Amino acid sequence: MLDDNSRYMQYAIREAMRAEEEGEVPIGCVIIHNGEIIGKAHNQRERLQDPTAHAEVLAITQAANHLGSWRLENTKLFVTLEPCPMCAGAIILARVAEVYFGAYDPKAGVCGTLMNLLEDRRFNHQPIVTPGLCGDECGAMLTNFFRRIRGQAPLNLEDQFGRNN
Repeated sequence: MLDDNSRYMQYAIREAMRAEEEGEVPIGCVIIHNGEIIGKAHNQRERLQDPTAHAEVLAITQAANHLGSWRLENTKLFVTLEPCPMCAGAIILARVAEVYFGAYDPKAGVCGTLMNLLEDRRFNHQPIVTPGLCGDECGAMLTNFFRRIRGQAPLNLEDQFGRNN
């Protein structure tokens, strides 16, 4: 049985699967407030032809609309890939309380990989960050996606992780 945080990450993984079905890089995000999903999104950069259409930014906009406030205090954000600088900035500005991410991003991750913007005390807000939640599953999804678009054989997630956790 999954704990709440792992269960919420599974919702983000489902959003990532939607992105992949649409030909987008499979990254998904959900935002939780009082146990309820108030924002959910997946990457839509290709569809919208918008470089800011990352899962986190779109989910933050949805959550703010839901709450009627740009302040997303007492919320938890779950995303399948470590946030980039733009998304980390949006998380800080929105005052998200907790951030959980799956796979590390060696090329653009700023929640511990290249630097750690979310825990930098020079900003006026620092969310609690939990890295690596369902990290193997999130990482394999991205690896498989890029192997497929490069014409390489994908890994079988069921072989790696068994049935859906």
